Amino acid sequence: MRDDKVRRYVRHVVSDDHRVEQVIALLDAGDVRALGPVLTEGHASLRDDLRISCPELDLVVDAANTAGALGARMTGGGFGGSAIVLVEADDTDKVTAAVLAAFAAAGFTAPRIFPAVASAGARREI
Repeated sequence: MRDDKVRRYVRHVVSDDHRVEQVIALLDAGDVRALGPVLTEGHASLRDDLRISCPELDLVVDAANTAGALGARMTGGGFGGSAIVLVEADDTDKVTAAVLAAFAAAGFTAPRIFPAVASAGARREI
């Protein structure tokens, strides 16, 4: 039993390292839309291998992806943290409405949803 847990943890670490390399390559190539499936794969690994997701985060990912998001995953500490959803700007309202409707149908408290626009990271000018 313990070997299975260690195997799952190692699988997550190795596969997540691979996903980081994929993201770097996709960003270098300017293919931001292709990041979506990588995000969703990461969520599945966090959920299935590390087992640190929760029903609410799984619902966000599923509802957002079903509504047309490019991809989604939990982020932060797990066990009820946050999710990041990659969405085309024109689909933001549709995906937001789908997530809110899914939460209402499941009897969950409505999540706080806010848009974030990617920008250049912090850097030091020399």
